[in-house]
Amino acid sequence: MKAEQASGPELGRTAWFNPLASGLSPLGRVGRIILWAFFLYVISAPIIMWYEYNRAFPPFFNPVPAQSQAPENQKASLPGEVFTGTMVTLSQNMLRAWLPNDVIYPTVFLDNPQNFQMGQLEIIRYSTRVLRDKLSRQRTTDKIDPQADRAFTDFSNNPHLWIFPAAEAKFGDGIQALQAYRKGLAAGASQFYPRADNLIELLEQYTSLLGGVDTRLANAPRDVGRRLSEETAGDSTQQGEQMLKVAVPWTQIDDNFYFARGVAYAMFEMMLAVRWEFRDVLQIKRSSELMDSIVQDLRLADFEPMVVLNGSRDSIFANHSLKLMATLENVRQKMINLQQMLER
Repeated sequence: MKAEQASGPELGRTAWFNPLASGLSPLGRVGRIILWAFFLYVISAPIIMWYEYNRAFPPFFNPVPAQSQAPENQKASLPGEVFTGTMVTLSQNMLRAWLPNDVIYPTVFLDNPQNFQMGQLEIIRYSTRVLRDKLSRQRTTDKIDPQADRAFTDFSNNPHLWIFPAAEAKFGDGIQALQAYRKGLAAGASQFYPRADNLIELLEQYTSLLGGVDTRLANAPRDVGRRLSEETAGDSTQQGEQMLKVAVPWTQIDDNFYFARGVAYAMFEMMLAVRWEFRDVLQIKRSSELMDSIVQDLRLADFEPMVVLNGSRDSIFANHSLKLMATLENVRQKMINLQQMLER
């Protein structure tokens, strides 16, 4: 009798956690189910966040086919196959864990991998635009390649949409378009023109992107609150500089840093492909060494501090934004020099 009395409260406490316990009202049953779901969410969130964080940062890869490394197989691949294949691999790796459009998933509490992926996406967008407008056309009056145009349109979709349409669905269709374009190269239905003028256009787009990235990183230090505008420099129709507010909120310091890292990662892979596709042009213009230097400098941009510090210029603490900016600005200047060499 005493044992039964002792087990009564114990059973009562156990039943309190059971959403299927007898005697519960429908509202109470729903409330307990919600509490259990919230409890499981909190417990599993750190594990899911760690798993997705690691998946969001893909490893480096060599886009040039292994058989193409041998001198006797230098002409094994068709023009454009390596360039297109690199964009496909970058996009596929990016979609293994696309995070910027997460709404309920625990990764909404992250922001670094999302910004890294947005940086990758910018390189893919810039590359597909040049592929559509220049690389796949012999002259500006030629018809736009439908698959290249489809890829550009798909990758231009809002990356934060999770439905109607989901970003993953549109980007997946963009990958299929690039794969169809690559098949068209083998079938003769699509073309790729690795000319000097097309390389100049691609480098111009990349340098423009790097310029914006560098500016965001340069404005990170706390002592930079206002800068003198440069918009009217060289403009004969407008004169007069003005002070502009450029202070970056402390919450965006690491966002800009990881966005720049994503740009550098994807640009490194694309420049490896560019070095292969335009090898004949680079050799004729005697600019292969400069291209190799650009690739090496982009590789130096791959570093991840435990905490993105924003030390002052005379501080003993590092300023990782300025460190990354210096590396990317060196790349940008070398790209400008490469354009000038190609124009000669």
